[in-house]
Amino acid sequence: MNKKLASALSGGAVLVLTLSGCGGDDKSEKVNDWAKKVCDQVQPQLQKIANANAAIQQQTADNSKPADVQKTDSAAFQQISQAYKALGKAVESAGPPPVDNGEATHKDAVKELNTSSAAYADLQKKVDALDTKDQAKFADGLKGIADELNKISSNGDQALKRLQSGEVATAMAKQKGCQKPTASVPPKNTTPGSGAPAAPSTSPSKES
Repeated sequence: MNKKLASALSGGAVLVLTLSGCGGDDKSEKVNDWAKKVCDQVQPQLQKIANANAAIQQQTADNSKPADVQKTDSAAFQQISQAYKALGKAVESAGPPPVDNGEATHKDAVKELNTSSAAYADLQKKVDALDTKDQAKFADGLKGIADELNKISSNGDQALKRLQSGEVATAMAKQKGCQKPTASVPPKNTTPGSGAPAAPSTSPSKES
């Protein structure tokens, strides 16, 4: 099941992770200045999220102990929650971008980031509440958490997409702080491209 968690987490909506391919000329120096103000604060938080994802991926082996998986996932969700909260503060402190409808999209993006922070904090509580003494129940509980994570990832990025459009997207793409980071701890025990569920199962050699 933890493979499903890792897959959902890596596919989640995170501010500016999709901007590295943008190009073009900026029409406004003010937009550049705004992007720099945001991106200078963003990079450490993106790094935390990348590292948390890598930590979850490390605990995807079928023979991983439930207690180890629980500890890793709980810490990762806490880290991601804190990162989203910090991202919300970074975007809020930068103020609305100097573009059409900037104030509205800015307000929605800040709200969205704070909502994501709360959602991951809730996932941490649910992971902490799982029964690690029963592998089957633990796997079922982890599957439910992965399903919730998928919902967070798919439903929680509309305001961010609007914020990262047009001139703002071009300006942010040029800022080093808004480029996708590489996890400092490379994932282990994973199969490339695998999004299949995996968690401690009732037998060491089979998945639930």
